[in-house]
Amino acid sequence: MFRQVFDSTANIFEHLLESSKTKLTTSEIGKVIFVGNGIARVEGLPTIRSEELIRFPDDIYGIAFNIDEDEIGVILLGESEHIAAGGKVYRTDRVVDIPVGEGLLGRTINAVGIPLDQKGSLNSVERWPVERDAPDIMKRAPVTKPLRTGIKIVDALVPVGHGQRQLILGDRQTGKTAIAMDTIISQKGKNVICVYCAIGQRSTAVAKLVADLEEAGALPYCVFVVAAGYEPPGMQYIAPYAATSIAEYFMEKGRDVLIIYDDLTRHARAYREISLLLRRPPGREAYPGDIFYIHSRLLERATHLRPEYGGGSMTALPIIETQAQNISAYIPTNLISITDGQIYLSPALFQKGILPAVDIGKSVSRVGGKTQLPAYRALSGQLRLFYSQFEELETFSRFGTRLDKEVIQTIERGLRIRETLKQPQYKPIPAADQIVILLSVTHGIFDEISLKNIQEAEELVCAAAKEKQPRLYESIENGEKIGKDNINILMDIFRQAVLPFKET
Repeated sequence: MFRQVFDSTANIFEHLLESSKTKLTTSEIGKVIFVGNGIARVEGLPTIRSEELIRFPDDIYGIAFNIDEDEIGVILLGESEHIAAGGKVYRTDRVVDIPVGEGLLGRTINAVGIPLDQKGSLNSVERWPVERDAPDIMKRAPVTKPLRTGIKIVDALVPVGHGQRQLILGDRQTGKTAIAMDTIISQKGKNVICVYCAIGQRSTAVAKLVADLEEAGALPYCVFVVAAGYEPPGMQYIAPYAATSIAEYFMEKGRDVLIIYDDLTRHARAYREISLLLRRPPGREAYPGDIFYIHSRLLERATHLRPEYGGGSMTALPIIETQAQNISAYIPTNLISITDGQIYLSPALFQKGILPAVDIGKSVSRVGGKTQLPAYRALSGQLRLFYSQFEELETFSRFGTRLDKEVIQTIERGLRIRETLKQPQYKPIPAADQIVILLSVTHGIFDEISLKNIQEAEELVCAAAKEKQPRLYESIENGEKIGKDNINILMDIFRQAVLPFKET
């Protein structure tokens, strides 16, 4: 008995002695040698890795960007007011990550996942790195499923499919964001998650946009990632990558996702600012040599996965701003070459009140009719031909030349096509209604109707199709082919519907 007590006491003393010993751990501590304008230079940290997070005093973080022999160039992810030369910095052994999950739906966060909408903490389940490899080629499926934007001119002539990357470009204030917003609203009830990334924009503009989408009922399926114009350039730089990681979470769960980058021109400028401050060699237009790579590695993450990998998709709509309609500038040409097509918005059309101001001649979808409903394919070629001929003849007719009857008829029909392609903001139109309207105008149903009555005539033909041919109307919406006999039946219905508006 005495022996057992002695042994247990000895074990207790041995345990206390062991626990009291000082355990040595090694950690690297660096020193700030310069700070300013969103960047810092640090010495020390000999085993730091590229793009590793570095912690400064007051829990301010930065990304190890330049790793030189004598110093490390760091992109700051917060205000530099509380950082001073001589301060200590620490390694974190991790990279920048972002919360992902269903809890983000309806929320507005910044580029590192901090909520901005005063709705409490995030109910997210995971954190994913903002930089991730794009899916392998063997994991990708062809783009065949249409993403309906609800915009007549886009769905008919510049179609977008799930997994496509379609660029939206144009001068300032030509309606680029409006097209993206209409596309988001059009996804209501279609089981598509929408991620909107605002880069370098005014906070008031983003707040208005969120309020408009909430009013339209789109908030429950949207996530907003915001890097405002007043934030450091480092936050603007990582924002689109963070938004893409959020979208990838849903894509890998088998969901369809739409992601909008508004806009990548400001993203490129933020990266240029960072690179020049860190003394990276400038190239064309003072952009660094890897400016193409930062956008290509971002947009390559958008794809349509094969069924065995979940079958999800991520459709990207990057937005860029041109200067004086110059689409051959450095950043526009880079992004045109990366994406699968572009929607170009013309300031001349915008000033004439032709909205959306899509220039059909400069807009293209490289995926094309593969993503369109069959009914669109039956009319899109004829529609584009009519409209192209009209634009040429309209320019020619300005010289005051005497025109023959056929030319006058082409111009008159072209004017009505242009009128039907006009569409107010935040009012996306269902695919079946679009097809009914475009079939009417291309088959001359509106030829004798005054331009001021075109909108009312559109409403009449849509109502007539729903009332007198409901099965045919539903078949168009469901993606079935529309034969010549069915078209003839619809034309007879439409002629009767527009009789009250025929010009005498």
